[in-house]
Amino acid sequence: MTNGLMISAPASGTGKTTVMLGLLRALRNRGLTVQPFKSGPDYIDPAFHRAASGRASFNLDSWTMAPDLLDTLAAHAHDADVCIAEGSMGLFDGVATQGRTGHGASAEIARRYGWPVILVIDVGGQAQSAAATALGFASYMPDLPFAGVILNRVASPRHERLTRLGMERAGIDVLGVLPRKGDLALPERHLGLVQAVEHPDLETAIEGYAEFLSAHVDLDRIIAAAKAHGIAPANTPPLNPPAQRIALARDEAFSFTYPHLLDAWHAAGAEILPFSPLADEAPDPDADLVWLPGGYPELHAGRLAAAGIYRTALRRHAETRPVHGECGGYMALGETLIDKDGTAHQMAGLLGLVTSYEQRKFHLGYRRAVLRHPLPGLTPGSALRGHEFHYSTILEAPDTPLADVFDADGNPVPETGSVRGPVTGTFFHLIAPET
Repeated sequence: MTNGLMISAPASGTGKTTVMLGLLRALRNRGLTVQPFKSGPDYIDPAFHRAASGRASFNLDSWTMAPDLLDTLAAHAHDADVCIAEGSMGLFDGVATQGRTGHGASAEIARRYGWPVILVIDVGGQAQSAAATALGFASYMPDLPFAGVILNRVASPRHERLTRLGMERAGIDVLGVLPRKGDLALPERHLGLVQAVEHPDLETAIEGYAEFLSAHVDLDRIIAAAKAHGIAPANTPPLNPPAQRIALARDEAFSFTYPHLLDAWHAAGAEILPFSPLADEAPDPDADLVWLPGGYPELHAGRLAAAGIYRTALRRHAETRPVHGECGGYMALGETLIDKDGTAHQMAGLLGLVTSYEQRKFHLGYRRAVLRHPLPGLTPGSALRGHEFHYSTILEAPDTPLADVFDADGNPVPETGSVRGPVTGTFFHLIAPET
């Protein structure tokens, strides 16, 4: 197992993504091969990781993934000099009910692989008191290795000196001190960061993060802190592709696909045939399946409604072959999408779904689904694990429910997905089938 580290924090919003990107690029600039990972069900951060490191980043999620799948994905680091994982939310945050391997907490991933934690702490508005937070995190899970802290948003040399005094008293190693700098924040929208492909000058931004990190953290100590447990190679059942030739929508409206799924489909010999609905491109006419991932169709509903070539070809495909949509892709397969201004846009009409972004409602959480009807590559009765994250409201869903869907605690949720002939859709994003 390659030595690694987990970059985490006490909570969201502390700057750990900026630290992660700067660290990936700074180590790469030193000539190291760095393998990135993302703890939890995030489909936006891995694209930023790839831009910073030059390698595909894979999600590691203990609630949705069985141990052998986790270990297979972690093994992508076998030829790297070091691996760096970015946590989600706070270090110990997860769900109440245990899933396939754990509760979905970043600490569980770090403990499983023996990756010491570097805690990014926003010390704004405090000084010595930050050490109490660090000490609590370092001791909360005694068998979790803890490397130290990076202090973020430090206001002055005096602020740094006082905060360091507290850390010394608590026995916490300070691996870096980042002065307050307002232009380091990445642009965000309602589902988190804007997509990597939308950033106006991502390469310049990442190089700036790397220069900032290199100037204010001890890279040599960080590299030396990386460690790992020995993990036996996993004998993972393959994640079978849903078809041999998969036409995959891929543009600014449809980009939320988990990297491990595409990697597994490629490894199994499937052909991925990208096309852009926003560019009014038709899916490959010889595709066995059209797959519309999640994304931001609500921001581009007018262009999708006007994309006649795409919509006509999609309907023609659905006459004889399957079409599947996840979240935003599900909305795009419906009858109507109402945007934030209340304007109704006609979608593909392959399902009767009517959704509204004007009537916003937050939907977030793990999902377990048991199929009532087949999905491409999956039979009725199959159980799937995934994650739902969107703000849209269903106004009409007249089609047959696709599955019985439950939250992380086993409570039923009303977003059951839909099926009409060969067309299916779900609001949750598939992470892994139960095998």
